[in-house]
Amino acid sequence: MKEIYSKELGSFFSTTIGPIIIGLFLLINGLLLWSEISMFNILDNAYASMDVFFTISPLIFLLFIPAVSMRSFSEEYNSGTIEILVTKPITAFQIVFAKFLAVLTLIFFSLSPTVLYIIVIYFLGETIGNIDVAAVIGSYIGLLFLSSVFSSICVFSSSLTSNQIIAFVLGIIMSAVFYFGFDLLSDFAMLESIDFLLQKIGISYHYNIMSTGFIRLSDIVYFLSISFMFIKFSELVILSQKK
Repeated sequence: MKEIYSKELGSFFSTTIGPIIIGLFLLINGLLLWSEISMFNILDNAYASMDVFFTISPLIFLLFIPAVSMRSFSEEYNSGTIEILVTKPITAFQIVFAKFLAVLTLIFFSLSPTVLYIIVIYFLGETIGNIDVAAVIGSYIGLLFLSSVFSSICVFSSSLTSNQIIAFVLGIIMSAVFYFGFDLLSDFAMLESIDFLLQKIGISYHYNIMSTGFIRLSDIVYFLSISFMFIKFSELVILSQKK
């Protein structure tokens, strides 16, 4: 499993595409948060806060994570190495989990430079240090759990097709459905009796709570359960390759 994990990370950085994707992620974040052309510009806000970052990050992740993970299995199908991979003395779950961990690691690397935002905001306020660091840390934890769900969904979408573009589009659609879809369903009058239940099935309900820095066990269980579910779905697809 370690070899697959290392291979995934190595192959991502062995081409210019990987660093370009991470660079674009940081550039878009930077422009949205610090540029005068953006309505989300932190400098124009009444107070210095990371709230904007944690609000727009899920929207950026809807494109960024599918782009990072679209090649996870699609490339294996195209190169024919999937047949070799499934015959190795390693379980299908370990194969999927290694690729999932590699994607999650890349996201962690991409988020790491944004810690500079905390330092800047810490000194930017009228009163130096007027920022709730504990809440920011909690919000980062929520963002990582959100990334975990999106990563598992997008790795699953990659396991379904040999076409990376299709895997990319499927990843966006499925992630968007889980993030926005259940909230939209809860707005239908005919589903009013179960509207709160529908909201709790969706990702945004749990992420919005965690993005305030409030960490609940129920939200952690939710994110881990959805991630595990899609990892198992991917495992089933890979197991079918052995037949």
